[in-house]
Amino acid sequence: MSKVAIVTGAGQGIGFAIAKRLVQDGFKVGLLDYNAETVEKAVAELSATKTFAVVADVSKQAEVATAFQKVVDHFGDLNVVVNNAGVAPTTPLDTITEEQFTRTFAINVGGVIWGSQAAQAQFKALGHGGKIINATSQAGVVGNPNLTVYGGTKFAVRGITQTLARDLADSGITVNAYAPGIVKTPMMFDIAHEVGKNAGKDDEWGMQTFAKDITLKRLSEPEDVAAAVSFLAGPDSDYITGQTIIVDGGMQFH
Repeated sequence: MSKVAIVTGAGQGIGFAIAKRLVQDGFKVGLLDYNAETVEKAVAELSATKTFAVVADVSKQAEVATAFQKVVDHFGDLNVVVNNAGVAPTTPLDTITEEQFTRTFAINVGGVIWGSQAAQAQFKALGHGGKIINATSQAGVVGNPNLTVYGGTKFAVRGITQTLARDLADSGITVNAYAPGIVKTPMMFDIAHEVGKNAGKDDEWGMQTFAKDITLKRLSEPEDVAAAVSFLAGPDSDYITGQTIIVDGGMQFH
């Protein structure tokens, strides 16, 4: 019987690549996104029988719980949850607003908490353990310039991942995270644009600000990140919990 996964923020970018890889790995996948048009298009691109679209705002506890129940009702099970959804504003300290702060933490941190809470509830109701996999970032491992708010959320996700790994181990639930580096996604290009603009430079300068220290000398493709998530979602990672896998081409060594 196929295992079932939920991927949040699955309409595009890394989330879509993760959903696609998990389908290739034999999973049935619930694609959760706040944008109905984007997530329906993603399902049409993948498989109408192996995927299922649900629309929800990950910053809303009740919406997340309802969306997870819809996936379980549709596929009959749930084994893996990938809390991938996120936003990445560029925020020099003197430009940060309350609205930016609140929204970014609500999505990037709240999304992980509500997704993990809903996962725990479903695993318990289904009578088995499972895997929770959270999106942090290279910017959540080491401080990056002009990413005070975003980086703060991603450092928080690493802490939440470690805490939940201890709290949920007795229930047969592992909790790990993945930390992408500079990935060719619409969100990353937006960040590069803002960094370049703040410095009076162009988009390419903004991208190279992040990319210049990559040991492997190339930007990441979304599929590079999806491969790491595939490992964390599969049986070969069963004895791993509380860890963050850094997928940054060697920007940082730890």
